[in-house]
Amino acid sequence: AVSGTFFIAGAKVDEDYKRFYPYGELGSKVLGFTGSDNQGIIGLEVIYEEYLAGKKGTILTVTDARGIEVEEAGESRIEPVNGGDLHISMDMNIQSYATQLAYQAMETKEAKSVSIIVMNAKTGEILAMVNTPEFDLNEPYVLTEDILKYAGGTDVSGNSISSGDDLSEQEKQNLLNTMWRNGCINDTYEPGSTFKIITAAAGLESGVVTPQSTFSCPGFIIVEDRKIRCHKVGGHGSEDFVHATMNSCNPVFITVGLRMGVETYYDYFEKFGLLQKTGVDLPGEAGTIMHKEKNIGAVELATISFGQSFQITPIKLLTTAASIVNGGNLVTPHFGVEVTDAEGNCVETFEYPVSEQIVSSETSATMREMLEKVVAEGGGKKAYIEGYRIGGKTGTADQIDGSVTVSFTCCAPADDPQIMMLFTLSNASDKTGTYRSGGNMAAPVASSIMAEILPYLGIEPTYSADELVGADHTVPNVVGLKRDEAAAKLKEEGFSCRTVGDGETVTDQTPLGGAIVPNNAEIILYLGAEKSTELCIVPNVVGDSAAAANRKLTDAGLIMSVSGATGGSSASVRAISQSETPGTEVAAGTVVRVQFSDSSVTD
Repeated sequence: AVSGTFFIAGAKVDEDYKRFYPYGELGSKVLGFTGSDNQGIIGLEVIYEEYLAGKKGTILTVTDARGIEVEEAGESRIEPVNGGDLHISMDMNIQSYATQLAYQAMETKEAKSVSIIVMNAKTGEILAMVNTPEFDLNEPYVLTEDILKYAGGTDVSGNSISSGDDLSEQEKQNLLNTMWRNGCINDTYEPGSTFKIITAAAGLESGVVTPQSTFSCPGFIIVEDRKIRCHKVGGHGSEDFVHATMNSCNPVFITVGLRMGVETYYDYFEKFGLLQKTGVDLPGEAGTIMHKEKNIGAVELATISFGQSFQITPIKLLTTAASIVNGGNLVTPHFGVEVTDAEGNCVETFEYPVSEQIVSSETSATMREMLEKVVAEGGGKKAYIEGYRIGGKTGTADQIDGSVTVSFTCCAPADDPQIMMLFTLSNASDKTGTYRSGGNMAAPVASSIMAEILPYLGIEPTYSADELVGADHTVPNVVGLKRDEAAAKLKEEGFSCRTVGDGETVTDQTPLGGAIVPNNAEIILYLGAEKSTELCIVPNVVGDSAAAANRKLTDAGLIMSVSGATGGSSASVRAISQSETPGTEVAAGTVVRVQFSDSSVTD
């Protein structure tokens, strides 16, 4: 900031600078704002104050004993030093889209608040952090309508608050503090079943359970004098640990916790870093609220095992889950990347601590497989995205204030997680009467977010053989149509398309109208460009996975049709034959029929 004093015809003019935030509400509780003295009040503005503030300038003048400036003496200036530019990991597009869906979820699910964290699972870089309702950074002292609606409630006399004018100064300040509060790091909650990721990892690591361990769930379990119920009243019956995770079965996870015992479970709680703060570069991070080890009895251990009777911050839960699936390395979540000067030179690059192998690579791999099954076949199936391997866990938890929090945490791709996300709805209901649970309410919204950001980040889909199976369909003739009309007609028939050329009208297409191809085939539209007459060389795909075979054939300008056994895991399904001989030349758009088999099935 620069300040000084000038006298012009009796008028006193002060120079000053004020921070302006061009995106208003976007990331308000992360970025933070400055006060009248340009000093950070909340958010990154506080943490990186020393880099952002710069140094004030000074104007020196000569005055007489009465303080009146001596006109002939002139003045001198000590120029200000500009603050640095802070480069952060937040991606504006991801933050914008997540914010949009968060507000939609608040409306449709009638939630009091929504929080979303999107993080790089390997590095801890935070790509988005949303806490709705947000506020305008350029008017941080103006209470928003959403804050008055969701947090205002009634005044001290019990009257409904309709505007900030109805509030006392203390009430207004309390609501401002609520409006500025970043629930992802400042608030704790009982996580519920999303915490079963931690219990499962500890159980596998300690050896008290394996994926093949079998259990019987009658719908409840007796622990000392307590009868703790499963969410499925009739129980899940006989199930192995993988299916217990897919079913989010409370009695099984209680059993795993009890098998470990208090001392072992508490040791893993500490090893996973759950009793320490994450070290995220935002102010006011809350710590985990957990029973002291000496006060944990069988009942407390039972409830902890399925994510109740203690409280944790969303950022701590997500960071721990990411570290369990990323190979076992506990990362530090962060926004700060580097600081540059006015000329763009890097003056400091930030580094963050990593604790290696909080779980073994074997346990991490097993957890990834189990969480993928939760989405593929279990309680998180509403988060399924065709072409992407998603791993996740749902959560539905009663809070100490009587409200219910539903949530979903997920990673992708499940076999090598790049992205980790936690989506949380506080005190949600549903206008459509949907059963209140993380699987029903949080997972579908999380799926919508991931479906947008994964392609945006360049993470390509890898379709399984099962996803690539399509009934044969006749390609419509779209030659002569405008580009948008042709694309719409193909989409209506179940086809995707890509264009060659930059014209507005389709002059040719591959395959031609009337051709019989799988209904998931990609149709090439030529917009004034001449169709290539060159023949395509058929690649050898025998032995390849469905995703690899499809990529080879697509890259060669051909279309794959799938047959055979396709229902196994992606790892075990392989191509065993193809209709066109490898190395031969065929016309572009030729359909190559590939038969697959599940190598894990034996006689």
